[in-house]
Amino acid sequence: MLRLGEKIVIVADAFEQSLPIGDYGYLIAYDRNPDNAFDYVIRVPQANRNFYVTAEDIEAEEQLLEAEAERATHEALIDYALSTHNEKLFHHLMNGDDAEVPEAEAAPKESMSQAEFIKQVNLRAWI
Repeated sequence: MLRLGEKIVIVADAFEQSLPIGDYGYLIAYDRNPDNAFDYVIRVPQANRNFYVTAEDIEAEEQLLEAEAERATHEALIDYALSTHNEKLFHHLMNGDDAEVPEAEAAPKESMSQAEFIKQVNLRAWI
């Protein structure tokens, strides 16, 4: 629940009452009438008016700024991963999980004889 006096941003207009979407305002009252569909009364200084709004029509400015900062950081990390050709970071950012490393490459063979090593090198060179 939002606090009185909190700075909010209008993000929607559910009841099509010509709300100035994208403008900021201040929460000035709660509408406690159970028969009313509106939750809050806000003051929009640019329109010089008060509006009755639902909780879905407004959002706290702090939450919008945090979401925008996270989005910009995520996009910057994607750009960095693409420019440095960091495939593991890119997959982690796009999928949200750790990129799976094949087990054959993840665990180096400790007890490989010299003949096996030469055989592996020749196979890779031939391919």
